[in-house]
Amino acid sequence: MNMATYRLFIAVELPDTLREELADLQTRLKRDQPPVRWVKPEAMHLTLWFLGDVPGDQVSHLKIAMMLSFAGQQAAHIRLGAPGAFPNLQRPQVIWVGLAEGEAHLRSWYDALARRLPSLGFHPDPRPFRPHLTLGRVRHEASAEQQQRLGAALRSLKLSSNHTWNLQRVVLFRSDLRPEGPRYTALAEVDLQGLEAASG
Repeated sequence: MNMATYRLFIAVELPDTLREELADLQTRLKRDQPPVRWVKPEAMHLTLWFLGDVPGDQVSHLKIAMMLSFAGQQAAHIRLGAPGAFPNLQRPQVIWVGLAEGEAHLRSWYDALARRLPSLGFHPDPRPFRPHLTLGRVRHEASAEQQQRLGAALRSLKLSSNHTWNLQRVVLFRSDLRPEGPRYTALAEVDLQGLEAASG
């Protein structure tokens, strides 16, 4: 009998007001109608660790690892930074917004997971952890000219506010890939504010 597997990742849940800010950035970028698959605002999150296809019997161990990783951690305060793209703005494939504040705090969360997850068989990505919020992915059929125009639009994009946000919920998500886009289901969560109150 085959064990069911789930496509899982650990991510930070975003406040609705932050999603609204990111949706506003999407709207401004959409004016030139670039060939981009935009992330729906309700599906936006900040990924800490992509776990991949995981056997179902590992989920309970992951829940415990998350609780242990974030015990003693505090909520993070972030401020949005400049827009960017992977691999670069000359040929953007993934469009994102970086952080002007709070990146070091989120890296400490990632490091906390990195001390626990390898014992369960989940090893860190060899690339450095770069906290970012994905706005969309450029379609494969985009021409070089379209990519360059999009890169120029990203370079000139200015944030409409200097607001800061409080991030306190870390969630283990299951991702189901569907033709209309991925569907995310929360399997477990850690509320850092609750942990702080319990330890205070």
